[in-house]
Amino acid sequence: MALRLAVVFPGQGTAGGEVSGEVGEVVRSVTGGGEVPYQLSVFASSVETLRELGERGVRPDVVAGHSLGEYAAAHAAGAITLEEAARLVAERDRLMNLASSQNPGGMVAVLGAAPREVADAVEAFPEAEGVVVAANFNTPRQTVISGEEAALDALGERLGGKKRKLEVAGAFHSPLMLTASLAMEEKLDAAEVRDPEVPMVSGVDGAILAKADDVRLALRDQMLSPVRWVAVVERLAALGVEEIVEAGGGTLVRMLRDFKDVEITGRAAKEVLS
Repeated sequence: MALRLAVVFPGQGTAGGEVSGEVGEVVRSVTGGGEVPYQLSVFASSVETLRELGERGVRPDVVAGHSLGEYAAAHAAGAITLEEAARLVAERDRLMNLASSQNPGGMVAVLGAAPREVADAVEAFPEAEGVVVAANFNTPRQTVISGEEAALDALGERLGGKKRKLEVAGAFHSPLMLTASLAMEEKLDAAEVRDPEVPMVSGVDGAILAKADDVRLALRDQMLSPVRWVAVVERLAALGVEEIVEAGGGTLVRMLRDFKDVEITGRAAKEVLS
């Protein structure tokens, strides 16, 4: 049976929003009523949007998330409770910010260059010139590189296409996040994770996550692995998905324009809820 409707969740670079009801209560419980960490704000906003969509009768046949968005996807799939996911996301924020302060870096989107060109350039980049990796394979014409600032500049000069520096706190999905990844692995090992009730597609490799251990492993591996959003969209198309609704501002929906061979329509939640 085809899975007609996918709901997808954005990651960092997305603005969080005000939340209320149960979601707001959980956020206050996790923060003790203090300042809400950025990643927790994004996660809570995504979950709030998911609930609003559900009230309108929009219920996903399959879910996926981009980086941080995988935590909202895992919750939407029924694999992690709201409380557990919120605690994990708050810890993820803390640990990644700590790693970023210890190992400074950034991320740059390369627009117009083929993913293979970017991957080959990264592979050929001399280690002596610094740490840099291909971090996000977002579309057939948008790849994000991540690493130390000098290495990003040097590699950028060797690549075609336009370059756009991302407004993020560090070099995510790169070896500079190793300490955060190891600490998150311990948190995830101790977390209660159930088998998904709704199919979830992994942002690490586009695989369908059917078991609790699959979800746990995907959330662990995503810290250092590239986000392969191209593989996610291709998997959704193979599953028969006809429409994607983004529980966010529309970044993931706009990316669909670059997938010329994929016939999936996309709408941001605000279009559905207006």
